[in-house]
Formats: sequence, structure tokens, C-alpha cells
Amino acid sequence: MEARDTELRDGPLQDAELKKELDATLHARRELGPEYESALLESFLEKVEQRVDGTVDRRVRRQLAEQQMVVARGGRPAAHNDGEISFGERFGFGMISLILAIPLSAIGAVNAGLSGLFVTWAGILGVNAVHATRPWPWPRRNRGGDTD
Repeated sequence: MEARDTELRDGPLQDAELKKELDATLHARRELGPEYESALLESFLEKVEQRVDGTVDRRVRRQLAEQQMVVARGGRPAAHNDGEISFGERFGFGMISLILAIPLSAIGAVNAGLSGLFVTWAGILGVNAVHATRPWPWPRRNRGGDTD
């Protein structure tokens, strides 16, 4: 367990507050025992979800403010790309799914053993596969004379 704790601390969680929360959750798990593990993990996941929601809210507000500023200056807002997603959005989705895979794997393995771990990863892979099959933005841009 100690080696895994060190891996989690040095992993993709760059937010200092989330690192503290993870350390506190792992410490509480060691003190309270495995019977409280699912409750502790759910609490930690709620905090991660709140952090992700806050980040998304800030980004949406910033983008709306930028669009309003462009319109106020007499420009045209950026055109939407008809459901296509950028590389940054794909990368961000992948990183969030990997970060959330850690506690989800623990929950699946603790509650259902190896089969729970396999089901958890099948779900993670399925969600990422569906997300990855969405069209890339750059192959469809103005192919020399194509009109809608």
C-alpha cells in the first residue's frame, strides 16, 4: 500500500489542495480500516468533481466574456465547429479520465474484486473510445471550393 500511496502523490494530481485531500483520505483509510474505504473514496471523488466543475465554470465564463468583448468591439464571434472537438479538449478529457480512473479502480476492486476492476476499466475505455471517435476538426475545414 505504501508504494501505491507514493505513486498517487507523485502522479498527475498537480493541485496542492487536492494532493492534501488525497493524503488525508489515504491517512484516514489507514486509521479507520477498509470498512470505511468506500465512504472515504466517495468523499474524495466529490471534492474532485467540485474542483472539475469549478474549473469548467471558470473556463465557460472566460470564453463567454471573450466572445462578448469581441462582439462589443464590433467583431464577429468565433464560429462553432458543429460538434467537433479540438486536440486540447481531447487531451483534457483523457487526462481527467485517467485521474478519475485511480479512485474508480480502487472502488471497483474493493467492492467486486478483480471482476469489478475489469468492469471499471471497460467503462473507462468505452467512454474514451466513444469520445475519440468524434470527428477531428481540421480535416473538414474548407477543402478548396466545397460549399455547404
